[in-house]
Amino acid sequence: MERLNKRLLIPILVLLLVVSQLMFGQPFSAAAKGKEAVKDLILYENVPQATEQITNDTIQLEALHVYNEGHFAYTSQGLEWKSSNEEVAHVYEDGTVHLTGKEGQSVIFVSDGTRKDHIKVGYKKGEAYVKKQTGKRYDILKHAISQMTIKEKLGQMLMPDFRKWNGEDVTEMKPEILRLIDEYHLGGVILFRENVVTTEQTTKLVHEYQQATDKFAPLLTIDQEGGIVTRLQSGTDMPGNMALGATRSPVLAKDVGRVIGEEIDALGINMNLAPVLDVNNNPDNPVIGVRSFGEDPKLVSELGVSYINGLQEAGVAATAKHFPGHGDTAVDSHLGLPEVPHDKERLKQVELYPFQKAMDAGIDAVMTAHVTFPKIDDTKVTSKKDGTEVTLPATLSHKVLTGLMREEMGFDGVIITDAMNMGAIKDHFGTVDAAILAVKAGTDIVLMPVGLEDVAAGLLDAIEKGEITEERLDQSVERILTLKFQRGIIKKEQPLTLEEKVARAMEIVGSEAHKEVERQAAEQSITLLKNDEALPVDTDEGDEVVVVGRSFIQSLGEAISQMHHNTTVIHAPSNYELTEEQLEKIKGAEHVIVGTYSYSVWTRSPEHPQMKMVQKIMEITEGDVVGIGIRNPYDFMAYPEVEAYIAQYGFRTASFEATAKTLFGMNKPVGKLPVTIPGQDGGILYEYGHGLTFESE
Repeated sequence: MERLNKRLLIPILVLLLVVSQLMFGQPFSAAAKGKEAVKDLILYENVPQATEQITNDTIQLEALHVYNEGHFAYTSQGLEWKSSNEEVAHVYEDGTVHLTGKEGQSVIFVSDGTRKDHIKVGYKKGEAYVKKQTGKRYDILKHAISQMTIKEKLGQMLMPDFRKWNGEDVTEMKPEILRLIDEYHLGGVILFRENVVTTEQTTKLVHEYQQATDKFAPLLTIDQEGGIVTRLQSGTDMPGNMALGATRSPVLAKDVGRVIGEEIDALGINMNLAPVLDVNNNPDNPVIGVRSFGEDPKLVSELGVSYINGLQEAGVAATAKHFPGHGDTAVDSHLGLPEVPHDKERLKQVELYPFQKAMDAGIDAVMTAHVTFPKIDDTKVTSKKDGTEVTLPATLSHKVLTGLMREEMGFDGVIITDAMNMGAIKDHFGTVDAAILAVKAGTDIVLMPVGLEDVAAGLLDAIEKGEITEERLDQSVERILTLKFQRGIIKKEQPLTLEEKVARAMEIVGSEAHKEVERQAAEQSITLLKNDEALPVDTDEGDEVVVVGRSFIQSLGEAISQMHHNTTVIHAPSNYELTEEQLEKIKGAEHVIVGTYSYSVWTRSPEHPQMKMVQKIMEITEGDVVGIGIRNPYDFMAYPEVEAYIAQYGFRTASFEATAKTLFGMNKPVGKLPVTIPGQDGGILYEYGHGLTFESE
């Protein structure tokens, strides 16, 4: 019995070690097995998919260990660097190469003591260059794919969310999540506001996700668009795309993209599902609205590409969404199946135009829209929801994703679906069948599959039956690994410690320099549509200012109170019926600031209780009434007789502060409408590009 216990002891200890490593986010990997698992040492810059960068005659070279199992990792310790011609180039011990500016060539060597590689650098006719080495040795992505199992390939294509677990927000790693990552070889995860509470906590959670994968670093994604879609609960709160559209500034758009990129990169998040490139040419759009840069395809393109450049220069992968265009819809695809009825020629001029420009500029990824485009694909399928015939949406359409995007528009980056848990998909097509259709259509990443186990099993079954070929998987996996490789999303043999990551994140996220960009974007976005000599507010200290409204009115009131102490904030009830006492307070005020918040056709209608409240306020008060469209500039349609009206495009703190400064003449409004404001009778109240101003104090 004693001998048997000794025989069992070693396997039990090994099992306990594996379990403990899984629990703490440190699964076994070839990188952890030691130098015997290393097959080769190569320079990152020699790989065909790598883009070498020369900045101020400086090149930062990186070395990779390639393992017998096919994957690879950055390595930095124990390396020896050497230049063959110091007069042309000097290399430092960290792989930094400095070109002297002298004509000629140098060979830069790197060795780990057993293996070595080299690359050529130099100056020719006054221009610096890097000359890659070529050969099968450097085709490491194809080699890696050839060593992967079907399940590993499939795992790269699945990106679930772990927003909650057993009803609680996931703010730290769970053993159950680690098990799923390991079992399904997941290639990425999307984070939501529930997951990212503080800078320190987010850095730790992301660090645990980074450690959880075995061979390949995960895509850690987030919807950090700015404005109304902002997931991080710490750091800067950029005012959003339509606010940027009002600034008309490509420089600001790039700065905003860069700041967002630097902050999420500091947290360890490496892919942003932004920007929205939908052209918001339908005022009734319930899901895009202020998430768009505006209604003009050229403005959307110019600012969108600038934002993308800012993100990607910060080292973060950017994603253009929602292809082929969700702007001209009146149905929310979270709830139903919208349709865009236009033909291809019209789509090329409007909806597709910004996407084509982004593709030409080198966008990393494109997200699909759960929207039907019957003039491109009129395929009908039977709805699982009610048995009716519905048109195949873009997300599931081979004609849209492969025919239009790949073949006609020439996009060779990653295609990612919009969330597969949205009503437009799961209700009509079923969670498993929709995932299969999406992959067959040409998508590379299935985002937020409903029922990870069932979807993975369904896809695997489709592969075994030949509905999806392994060649088709290889195409997607190569695109995913190429994206990871080009953005440096690669495992490290010597990663930073958690403490080092937290210290770096605390220094970058919400820094003063970033807050300054946030302030500039907000202040330059403020758009003054109407002003019957009501602004700037000219008050004596004794004048009373009343701020009234419901949604976000406290934020507006606090910002105004900072500018004028004799300010009263009236928070309207849910039915917007003010008390007699409140009405008397409003009636006696010299200045009434009304903040309205709408997100649909009904909430901005003159018949909505909120807008009836505004109309009543205008009737009873002798003072100036100033309307603030907190979110939608279209609010003005409900009360055009107001003395003055400001559009601020979002509910972030910087936007409220910018509005308050504008009201009191401390900020000169320079914003121009990025959309047309229609009238209730079908006419136009204000044209695209309209915007008033006054001199600031």
